[in-house]
Formats: sequence, structure tokens, C-alpha cells
Amino acid sequence: MENPCHMCMPMGGILALKGIEKSMVIVHGSQGCSTYMRRHIAEHFNEPVDVGSSSLNEKGTVYGGAANLRTALDNINRVYQPKLIGVVTTCLAETIGEDVARIVKEYRQEKELDLPIVAANTPGYGGSHNEGYWLTVRRLVETLATTTERHNKVNVIIPSMSPADIRELKRLLGALDIDYTLCPDISDTMDQPYLPAYNKLPAGGTPVADICRMSGAPATIELGVTIDASVSPGRYLEDTFGVPLYSVPIPIGIENTDAFMDALETISGKKRPAAIELERGRLIDAMIDSHKYNFAGRCAIFGDPELVYAVTQVCLENGIRPIVVTGDKSGNLSRLLPETEMTTETVVLSDPDFNLVREQAKAGKANIAIGHSDGRFLTERDGIPLVRLGFPIHDRVGGQRLLSVGYTGTALLLDRITNTLLEDKYRDYRKNMYDKYFQQPKTERQRKGVAAL
Repeated sequence: MENPCHMCMPMGGILALKGIEKSMVIVHGSQGCSTYMRRHIAEHFNEPVDVGSSSLNEKGTVYGGAANLRTALDNINRVYQPKLIGVVTTCLAETIGEDVARIVKEYRQEKELDLPIVAANTPGYGGSHNEGYWLTVRRLVETLATTTERHNKVNVIIPSMSPADIRELKRLLGALDIDYTLCPDISDTMDQPYLPAYNKLPAGGTPVADICRMSGAPATIELGVTIDASVSPGRYLEDTFGVPLYSVPIPIGIENTDAFMDALETISGKKRPAAIELERGRLIDAMIDSHKYNFAGRCAIFGDPELVYAVTQVCLENGIRPIVVTGDKSGNLSRLLPETEMTTETVVLSDPDFNLVREQAKAGKANIAIGHSDGRFLTERDGIPLVRLGFPIHDRVGGQRLLSVGYTGTALLLDRITNTLLEDKYRDYRKNMYDKYFQQPKTERQRKGVAAL
């Protein structure tokens, strides 16, 4: 595959672990893997990102990397003193067959550690960063959640989202006065205020103690409808501890946000306040204002399956015909989309690279694209303008501050989409109209010239 639409599994694992309070990550593999992933994440969030490495070399590859991993655990514990260590694997560690869970278990027993260490098998060739993200969150819940007394904090399982989006979810939860546990929560850890002194482990994130008590929650809301049950944290909590599961899409768009708010009302028994209804009304008004421009949209959408599904719903609600692309191989997205009422013209591609995306975008006469900044090639080579959304965004600043969820966030996203369509239209509008209606074809001028003679 050339220029794929997704990144490797351990990248997603790191993103998930960065949402846990005072946690630190070790990449069990070569030094280059951790360096690449650390820089990739730091350039999107514009925040310092520390990632440890077991620094496997030729000797460790031949004889096993247990000694390297044990040394890395010693160093991370001594230097950072974290409340949790996550270990994600790479292609190299998985290819030589490292039993990371056994190594971690023996290490904790020998050191007599109370420090939780969560191991996730995330080979780069095993799937996308999205699958690595969900697998790691599942391992966090499996490792930490224990039988506990019932309480009133609702579990909210978060997919890969911007810190601004997570803060908006917190605001909506607060509007209904709901106690909650968000897992993972990068709203502060990956979008910090300016501080004069550098903190090795930034403030914020989901407390480890809260994850341990997720088993006693009244319900779990999982913002994930495309993931398999085998990597679903909410499914694990339901099957193991009997916590009711509500699977809803990322709340982008009228229908998806309604589903999220309905779940909150059902679980809490509380009605949404009038202020939230006003926000919904403003979104509907924004949809009416922009529909006369959006109906001409032909949109290529790519990125993480959950985000792609939610954005596709927004496009369908606003008369934009989508070409849907995801880097996952599961096919859950393609099976889910036909259940909607407005997908007769939708093309769904699974596990593509950007060459295939370009082909389908040109064949479908796309005049806009929505996705992360790797899709800039659609603009550079085919003139298709890109609305940047998701992870990673490397050619613009502020990816961590993009707000797209909820009624308010959807209105902001819709404005970005509509204004991009308008900018593209008016860039060549006068020339196109002149050429189409006033400029005579050259052959016609030549014909009239010959006739005059």
C-alpha cells in the first residue's frame, strides 16, 4: 500500500494512554519507533510528548527483549514516578514473539510493585492506529476495573477526539448535572495552558482510581458504533460486571447529538435544559442558512471510522453527497452506513491508500474533502479543497482546539465546510461564467472567420 490513510497501531495506543492521569508510555521496540510516534503526536497537539523506549537492538532481537523492557521500566519508574505505565509493542517485538504480559507480570512480582502496568499488543502490521487506540483502552479497563460498590458516576468511553471536543462533552454532561468518568481524557494533558516550568507528567487525565471503579457505574456511554465487540471497553464492562451499555456515534450532527443527549436523559432521568434546546435551534437555523450552498457539495471523507461515520451523517443531513473512506479493514462502517436513509449515492472504501482516494474523488467529481492533513495531496494535485479535521493535522496550527461536537460544535464545523465550498466556488467563478456563457469556442471563431472571407 502506498501512502495509506491510517497510521500504525502503537500510535493509537500512545494517544489512549496520554489520557490517563500521571501515566507514562513505553514503546517496546526500536528507538526509531518511539521517536517517530512522539514527534508525530507532538506536531499535532503542539505540546511536549514524552514516550519511553526499550531500545531493542540486534542482540535483543535475537535473544529476546525482556532485559531491555525491564531496564526501561526501571528507568521510567525512577525518572517519572508515574501512577501508571503503559507498554505498547511494535512490529519488531511482535515478530520475535515477545510475551509482554508475562514479562510485565513477573517484573511487578519481583519488584513487589503496586504500580499498575498495562500491556497492549499493538504490532504496526496488526491494524490501524484507530484499532490500537481501542485495544489499549480495552486493556486499561480489563486490567484496572475491579468489582466495587455501585455509585452514580456514568462511564463515558471516548474515541480519538480533540481536547476541545472533550471539553464540550464535559460541558454537556455538566448541563444535565451528571457525574461521570471520561476515559481516556486528553482535554488537559494534550492541551495545556502556558506554564513557566516544564512538568514531565502534565496535569489532567482520567484518574486511575476512577477506572478501577468503572465496574460500579449505573451505565456506560461508548462513543463507538463501528468497533468490534472484542475491543469494546463498554462491552467488557457489560459482560463482566453487568454495567448497561449505550453505544452511540460521536455527537456531530443533529441526529447523532440527539442520540447522545437522549442517552444522557435516559440514564440520568433528567431533561436537557432550555439553553441546550436553544443551541439545537441555532444549529437548525445554520443548516437552513447554508443549505443553498451545500446542496452542490460532493465530499470525500476520510480518517478514523467513528469520525468518518459522524461526518458522513452531517453531510447527508445537509445535502452533501459523500465518498466515504476509512483505513480500517473490519468493514463495520460499510455495513453500518446503508442503514441510513440517504446513502443511495454514497461510495464506501475500506483499507485504501490516498491514490485510490484520489481516483474515487475525481470519479465522483468531489469539490471538497474532509479529513486530516495527510489529505492535502487532494488539494495540491487535484485542486480539491480540504477541511482539516481529526488526527493528525501537521500543516496548520490549532488541531487540538478544533471544536466539532455537540450542537454548537456541529454549527462551527458546518460553517467551515460551507465557507470552504464558497471559497472554492468564487475563486474561479467569474472566469468560469465568462468562458461558459460569453467566450466563443475557438473553432466557432475560426468558422465565422472563414465564412466572412
